[in-house]
Amino acid sequence: MLKIVILGTGNLAKHLYNAFSKAKEVNMAQVVGRNLEALQQFSEHCIISNDFETIVDADVYVIAVKDDVIDEVSKHLSNKKGIVAHTSGAISLSAIQPTNKGVFYPLQTFTKGKAVDFSTIPICIEANEEKSLETLKILATSISENVYHIDSEQRKKLHLAAVFVNNFTNYLYGIGEELCLEEGLSFDLLKPLIMETADKVQTMSPYEAQTGPARRNDIKSMEEHLKLLSKKEHITLYKLLSQAIKQTHEKEL
Repeated sequence: MLKIVILGTGNLAKHLYNAFSKAKEVNMAQVVGRNLEALQQFSEHCIISNDFETIVDADVYVIAVKDDVIDEVSKHLSNKKGIVAHTSGAISLSAIQPTNKGVFYPLQTFTKGKAVDFSTIPICIEANEEKSLETLKILATSISENVYHIDSEQRKKLHLAAVFVNNFTNYLYGIGEELCLEEGLSFDLLKPLIMETADKVQTMSPYEAQTGPARRNDIKSMEEHLKLLSKKEHITLYKLLSQAIKQTHEKEL
């Protein structure tokens, strides 16, 4: 069994804790974090501590904290022999101070209280030593069926792509919801459309799946839409995205 310590108490730390606690190949040994109150949610399956001087020996130390403090947290593990792996999509392997270092990046959006099926989540791993990479692969396959060896530069670009398809898209959902509520309409009306859009890209490329007024260069419809928007940021976004879609498909217009 792999002995695991998680450093961090946020959403990702909690989801990883839940997944590792169910894995037969994993001994969930300890969770360490500064927030004593947040640590209580981890006490069922392992010991907890807010003292970074009491970190137990382990095979893998998983740093699940904000990107800005990965370097600082990793310094507490400089005397440990186990693999020190962060979970960030945007930070390189070199951000970790100890020499035995790796990355354990689950490519998914994690929200407090929203359960996820880890078996379907792509986990991107990287390490500076072949033996450490094999260990991280064993750890990853204990909770997921989709494990990929991806280097830091590839992972950074993948994370950027994820921001576009998830974070930016979700913000646009929020605008859609706001526009519906302005007219007393339920956002539920748009959910079948959202699901169909997501379903289409499972079998065709986003380029092929593109529809809408900008794709057709339907000028009158776009002008009417702009009249309905009152917020400057929404008008800017509408124009910017419409222009980008038109330019992408201009040869077909």
